[in-house]
Amino acid sequence: MSHSFFRVYVELTNICGLKCSFCPPKILPTQTMSLPFFEHILGELKPYTKEIAYHVAGDSLALSNVEAYLDRTHAYGFKVILTTSGYFLKNHSLTTLFHPAIKQINISLNSFNKNSMPLSFEDYMKPILELCHAKQKENKSLFINLRLWNRDENNSDQAFNEMLFSYLENAFKTPLHVKQIQEEKPRSIRLQEKVRLHFDDYFEWPSLHSAHHSDGKCLGLSSHFGILSNGAVVPCCLDKDGVVVLGDLHVNSLASILEAPRTRAIIEGFKANKATEPLCQKCTYKNRFNEEK
Repeated sequence: MSHSFFRVYVELTNICGLKCSFCPPKILPTQTMSLPFFEHILGELKPYTKEIAYHVAGDSLALSNVEAYLDRTHAYGFKVILTTSGYFLKNHSLTTLFHPAIKQINISLNSFNKNSMPLSFEDYMKPILELCHAKQKENKSLFINLRLWNRDENNSDQAFNEMLFSYLENAFKTPLHVKQIQEEKPRSIRLQEKVRLHFDDYFEWPSLHSAHHSDGKCLGLSSHFGILSNGAVVPCCLDKDGVVVLGDLHVNSLASILEAPRTRAIIEGFKANKATEPLCQKCTYKNRFNEEK
């Protein structure tokens, strides 16, 4: 009996187009998954999940033909979570962005603040607002998450957040009180129907160079796993550099990869609060799952 996953992260491309200060530099060569290989992956995923996130490190909207990937995904009956910096929204029509395969669009607003791009804040926000407002008229079922994952102990992004909140207050006629949000730390705030401003802390991408070392449980290979644009299967959505490659879908079946001894060892290890892989031992993100009582 195959294990069912909440979602699988499929990286259509590792091209992001930006250099955000909160992301480490890309190590793997630039790669975009071909449509025929993507379709092969969809066939492999059919027994395992109903939801695909077009994301590990790259931005799928960097691809001019993303609609072709959406068409194939829809034909196989999967729903899509699309995560983007927002910089490429203007390159795509509302027809593409309201594609029936897309269940949710996550837009990482803090990418504007952490880049030196020759683009004004208003020019960056304009296509995002247009998408939100058009959604109200044309696509009631789509969820839009405007992500602001920049919380830290020092409120280091307060100036940017104040500018953003003022802009969103005006655009959505919803009061956003900076001090109250800092103190109460809500998970999200509703801006309009199925459009939310979503908050979280900065997180550290796992690295073998980290001094951190801990055991614990994790949701990798339990709720999800990742497939990089080069076909490598990795245990979670944070292994963007393919440090823990469990197999290659160019040569291995997904079933054989998920049943391989290394994969099983990771799964059984997490069940026993043990991180078997050095990258997992170095990862601080898993602390979120181990703090819960």
